[in-house]
Amino acid sequence: MSDDLLEIATRAAAASAQFLVDGWARRTVVSTKSSQTDVVTQMDRGSEDLLVETILAARPDDAILGEEGGSREGTSGVRWVIDPLDGTVNYLYGFPVWAVSVAVLVDEIPVVGVVHAPSLDSVWRGVAGEFAEINGRSLHASDCATTEQALVATGFGYEAQERARQGSIVADLLPRVRDIRRAGAAAVAMCFVAQGVFDAYFEGGTHLWDRAAATVICGEAGVRVGGPTGGPSRDSMTVAANAALYGPLCRLLEEVGVTP
Repeated sequence: MSDDLLEIATRAAAASAQFLVDGWARRTVVSTKSSQTDVVTQMDRGSEDLLVETILAARPDDAILGEEGGSREGTSGVRWVIDPLDGTVNYLYGFPVWAVSVAVLVDEIPVVGVVHAPSLDSVWRGVAGEFAEINGRSLHASDCATTEQALVATGFGYEAQERARQGSIVADLLPRVRDIRRAGAAAVAMCFVAQGVFDAYFEGGTHLWDRAAATVICGEAGVRVGGPTGGPSRDSMTVAANAALYGPLCRLLEEVGVTP
């Protein structure tokens, strides 16, 4: 079944990615969510509509959880978790780090993940227990084992007070790692960890649709994804790093004030 799910996920993500590329010149902000900086464009909604249409045409009995509200219950035990445009602000401004993210959960366990970033010419795919790849080439995390040498990615929330807190944490962390990067798209940042572009990633305030597909890809590339105390990742905090770096990074994050 995984092969069929992967094929549908790959096809759905590709169709929505092309829709976003073709419609970039027509992008406009249509609403905001948690704050004035948390924007939604008409392209987010159109991309999600296309994802839902493609998935249901192939698997009408499956459940769907979509960022922009395109959600439905199902009866098959399969749930699709979709982010139609991860990195909306990047897309809006023409910064090329944005993607369509499609994950498949079977009995609530992520088994398939596809993250399609057309402006980066990158399609990351993974199947739990089988493989992770970028554009058909195998992925593997970096072998960095010390926080002092780690290139660490993170992200920021949209509310001003939360951004101030996150900025303070980054200021404390920066002298203790090689450097810090912000991609502006959680799924892409996690895939960069799977690819070895980043050594690690942490971020609070993500949602399941931000990380579900990338979690599958990371897991098959030797990346541990979880919370800062070693449990599962949550909306409140997600940490991703190779097995050797994960523990030291979590201890460092605790020292600089990151909480579960």
